[in-house]
Amino acid sequence: MKAFISKYFSNHSETSEEHKDSQLVTHYYKAKHDELFNAVESMFSSPSEVVAVSKERGEITIKYKGKRRAFIVATVIMVRPFRTAVDFSVTTDSGGPVDFGFSRNLIVQFYEKLDSQFTTIDPS
Repeated sequence: MKAFISKYFSNHSETSEEHKDSQLVTHYYKAKHDELFNAVESMFSSPSEVVAVSKERGEITIKYKGKRRAFIVATVIMVRPFRTAVDFSVTTDSGGPVDFGFSRNLIVQFYEKLDSQFTTIDPS
């Protein structure tokens, strides 16, 4: 019950190594850091706005403007050659404490897009 409530009755979602929701577990890709970093950055074109980019830290900060507005931090880290991890943190600007799963579904869409472009690899 607690997982259901936190999934749909929150305005924030983020990925992690050992997330309870299998769709929000960190994804690893068989790709170079720069290729993946550029792909993540290019996912956020107009009307969304890339606010800050730090290749050294592997972070991209975005003001997302879609069905709803959201603040997104995407992190792209090369763990070892041709093994790059991607994490997302999404906070919706819904004017209230609830987004009914929008932030979670947004992350799932981002991963689906990256999964179609790059080869995923097992995190272990």
